[in-house]
Amino acid sequence: MIINSTPVKDGFFMPAEFEKHEGTIMAFPYRSGSWPYGAKAARKAFCEIILKIAECEKIYVAYEDATKEAAFSALSGKENVELIKIKTDDAWARDIGPTFVKSKEGVVRGINWRFNAWGGDFDGLYKDYENDDAFAKEFLNKAGYDCYDAGDFVLEGGSIHSNGAGTILVTETCLLSKGRNPKLSKLEIEEMLKEYLGAKRIIWLPKGIYNDETNEHVDNVCAFISENEVVLAWTDDENDPQYEMSLACLKVLEEEGIKVHKLPIPKIPITVKEEDLKGYVFEEGEDVREVGERLAASYVNFYFCNDYVLLPQFGGENKESDKEAVEIMVSLCKDRKVVPISARDILLGGGNIHCITQQIPKGEKR
Repeated sequence: MIINSTPVKDGFFMPAEFEKHEGTIMAFPYRSGSWPYGAKAARKAFCEIILKIAECEKIYVAYEDATKEAAFSALSGKENVELIKIKTDDAWARDIGPTFVKSKEGVVRGINWRFNAWGGDFDGLYKDYENDDAFAKEFLNKAGYDCYDAGDFVLEGGSIHSNGAGTILVTETCLLSKGRNPKLSKLEIEEMLKEYLGAKRIIWLPKGIYNDETNEHVDNVCAFISENEVVLAWTDDENDPQYEMSLACLKVLEEEGIKVHKLPIPKIPITVKEEDLKGYVFEEGEDVREVGERLAASYVNFYFCNDYVLLPQFGGENKESDKEAVEIMVSLCKDRKVVPISARDILLGGGNIHCITQQIPKGEKR
């Protein structure tokens, strides 16, 4: 049911990801411009994540005719996994799925934002995104959650991060990009976020991760691990373009009184190889990859589920970086087990573990 109101008027707010979940939403990958070689390696990585999440909470996996056989072969009959037929254009559940809000009484509802493939006609990554734009409403309807519709306001789930207590992290590069809500001022965008997320404070980080094609989503650079603590993607290499970007974010966070833990990015940049490029099939009007292109690799793109922290690992020359990231997250996340997940095959699509997952907070549907 569509609620003819706004979350803040009804006493709803966006909980933190580290709070208890009812479940998680994912979508089975297939898009040839995102996932090379028929998405074979990507599906293996997705299924590893799906089955790990299913150990501690319910997981909905969207499929369609093109992916039904592979999805059912890998996942049918698995405990806590519900395959749900909804057509998508790609598999970025974080960005196409609903953002969930919750009342103090424990009622959970979803928000439908407008999705335009990270920039629409201005700098969007693919031309046809109608199925992705419709996904949030369709999921909420099928799963039985009431819906707040934000109208024409363009937003992706990866562009916001909540501490569950009224503070939302965003990046200026993303939310102020010309391909999203160019007719709205920064203040108007902030007021919209407060109205729909129940926020009292919006922290505007100036930058995200270098070469992040989403106009630098916040979930790749900074994430709350508790109400007043974050991990921030970091490098000590002053010659790396990420250095100045992360330094600018650090200054803002410290000014806002947030405790910052630095989580170094992979020491060796991860790039598209010639072998990778041969596996893609790009559609007309779709953003393409190039050999040597630096991918936006970050360990901050992890996912909290009820029992685990699913942490990206990149392997190869970055085994020591992988190990360091695990050690840092183990020291910070005492209430969950840190689970390293080989994630380069997800990164080749443009994002990582957090980008392909969307949490549903624990609570009642009505």
